[in-house]
Amino acid sequence: MFGVILLSIFSSLVSAVPPPNAPLVSCRHCCDHMGPAEGSGDQPAMGEFSHIPEVRTYINMTILKGDKGDRGIRGTPGKAGQEGPPGSRGPMGSKGSKGQAGLPGEPCNVQYSAFSVARRKSLHSHDTYHTLVFDTVFVNLDDHFNMFEGKFLCHIPGIYFFNVNIHTWNFKETYLHIMHNDTERAIVYAQPSDRSIMQSQSLMLELELNDEVWVRLFKRERENAIYSDDVDVYITFNGYLIKSSAGDN
Repeated sequence: MFGVILLSIFSSLVSAVPPPNAPLVSCRHCCDHMGPAEGSGDQPAMGEFSHIPEVRTYINMTILKGDKGDRGIRGTPGKAGQEGPPGSRGPMGSKGSKGQAGLPGEPCNVQYSAFSVARRKSLHSHDTYHTLVFDTVFVNLDDHFNMFEGKFLCHIPGIYFFNVNIHTWNFKETYLHIMHNDTERAIVYAQPSDRSIMQSQSLMLELELNDEVWVRLFKRERENAIYSDDVDVYITFNGYLIKSSAGDN
C-alpha cells in the first residue's frame, strides 16, 4: 500500500518537470523587472525565467480501500419482546388423507352363568317343606348350581331366566314353588287326576350377589308327589344370565 502512495506522488512530480527542449528559466525575485510584454518583439533579459506552476500532490483515495474483512462473531441475542395479540383465524385447510388403522382394542368382558339339571327319581312330600334335589347335570357353568343342596347360587348380579318342568303322578296332587331365597316367586300346581301330565313354569328374576334360587316341594297336607323314572327324564330345572348388572354386556 505504501508503494502505491509513493508511485502516485512520483507520477505527479514527473508530470510537473518541463520537457527537455523547453527553454531554461531562472528564478526571479518579486522586485525584478517584468519581461517584455507579449507581442512586443523584445527578447527577455538574460537570466529571467517564466512563472513556475504550483505543484500539488493528489492522492486517489479509491485505491487506498482495502479488501472486505471477515464477518465478526455473532452477538448475544437480546431479550424476548412482549407477546403480541393473537391473530385472526386463518382459512380452513384441505382435508388430510385417511390415517392408518389403530391397534385392536380389548375384547368385551362378557360374563356367563347358566345351568340345566334333571331328576330321574320320583318324590313324595314329607311332613315339612322339602327341597327338590337333582341328580343329573346337563350344563353347570363354573358350578354355580349346587347339586348337593339343589340350589343355584348367584355369583354375577343381574337378570336371570328360570324354568321348571315336572311330571304329575296319577291321582296325586302336584304342588311346588320356585323360591328366591326364602320367598315364593312362582307356583307349579296340578290337581289330582286319573291321567299324568307335564307341567311347566317360567319366570325372570333380578338377583343380587349370593342370592339363591331353588324349587321347594310343599309339605304333606295333601298327597303331593312328582313322577320320574331311570329311563326318561321328566323333571328339569334350568336357568341362565340374561344381562349382568355391572353393564359389561
